[in-house]
Amino acid sequence: MTAPKDRNNQFDLFIPLMRDIALKDQRETMERPFFSLQKRKRLKPIEYRSADGEVSVKVEAVPAYGMATIWDADILIWAASALNKLKAEGRNELPRALKVTAYDLLRSIQRDTGGKGYADLKAALDRLQTTTIFTSIRAKRGRDRRFSWLDGWDVEVDPITDKPVALKITLSDWVYEGIINEKSVLTMHPDYFQLSGGLERAVYRIARKHAGDQDGGWTCRISLLHEKTGSDSEPKEFGRMLRKIVEANELPEYDVALTTAGDGSAAVRFIRRSVVERAQIQAELEAEAASLVRRTREDRRADEIDGRAEPWAKRRVPSAEG
Repeated sequence: MTAPKDRNNQFDLFIPLMRDIALKDQRETMERPFFSLQKRKRLKPIEYRSADGEVSVKVEAVPAYGMATIWDADILIWAASALNKLKAEGRNELPRALKVTAYDLLRSIQRDTGGKGYADLKAALDRLQTTTIFTSIRAKRGRDRRFSWLDGWDVEVDPITDKPVALKITLSDWVYEGIINEKSVLTMHPDYFQLSGGLERAVYRIARKHAGDQDGGWTCRISLLHEKTGSDSEPKEFGRMLRKIVEANELPEYDVALTTAGDGSAAVRFIRRSVVERAQIQAELEAEAASLVRRTREDRRADEIDGRAEPWAKRRVPSAEG
């Protein structure tokens, strides 16, 4: 009997620059607050519990580094996308440790490749490794799981030239499991990396998870959206920032509009633009079909009238002399 393989000793895999790769993100992290939405250092913990009490998330930061941000999460999206691509290619074993050049990683997540870009990348990796998460997601009942996003990262150097040759990033078990499990990731729009605001990114991720491709879209109370994003802004300020996003209506894939929930509270409605376009096309086709039916009926009616009038048209009208 073969001994089970230890995932911690899995082989490393070098990931080259990936062009036109489908972006993937973990479903479980998209709809709940796991990341800071601000670029300034956040030390205040994020604490979230779902309305039914089934799901809890607590995120804590190390003062020296601060909490992992939603921009740092781009590295996890890159990892999920790379592993998903390998899975689609039929790889039997997927590694937790991925090797890549810092340049290729920065290019893949659409970041600056100058000196500041490399410094920001190092800081992001440090935050991903030191931020601690406690959650009931995928945990035994009554026992939260504790993990960091990364188990570690380091730079490998050429033993002869002492120059860096690769960046090695090792995912934590929790992250790795969430990526490789069936139906555990969702495709992200490639323009996601272009979103500059932390709240915009969080709102898009939540909309992508919940609204999906539903014909009727998805409506969420603003107060619930506040909880799901993990924003530390006061409700009034959060509402103001959210209204700016609604007014701009520039999220990838989704149209956003203010509305009212069933209980009368302020809410936001998300509907995929492809759904709106399909509805518009369908309405145009139905209008065209109705117009064709109407014209056909009118032509048929005209023919009937002409048919009845024809004998009279052919009859000779007697002259006065006749």
